[in-house]
Amino acid sequence: MRPLGELEDAIMDCVWAEQRPMRVREVVEALGPERDPAYTTVMTVMDILYRKGWLQRERDGRAWRYRATGSRGDYTAELMQQALSTSEDRSAALSHFVAQMSLADAALLRQALDAASAEAAPSESPSKRMREAKRQ
Repeated sequence: MRPLGELEDAIMDCVWAEQRPMRVREVVEALGPERDPAYTTVMTVMDILYRKGWLQRERDGRAWRYRATGSRGDYTAELMQQALSTSEDRSAALSHFVAQMSLADAALLRQALDAASAEAAPSESPSKRMREAKRQ
């Protein structure tokens, strides 16, 4: 996966922020006067994002309404996974990555790892719970 281009990223930011299907005109307005892209440029880029799988679309009269197929977090995670997959020494790459983290980000990573471990752990069987209850 290639990273999003500058305008693609700005468009996706708008769609992710709104969390609802948006028309091209709404995205152009959300991009604001500082960007001031042409309507046809935004329409073309949104069509490209649709073909890449980043947007879904549905008809709304003569126009299309677009919505994101995933979250900003999904996109970021894919970029991180892709970067990690280029390393021959994943352990070293992860170690360097973690060493550069702020304490706040390290705490968030620890929470994510703990949550993933809890989800992966097999649940206790009913018979094990009953044995432990009898001991008490």
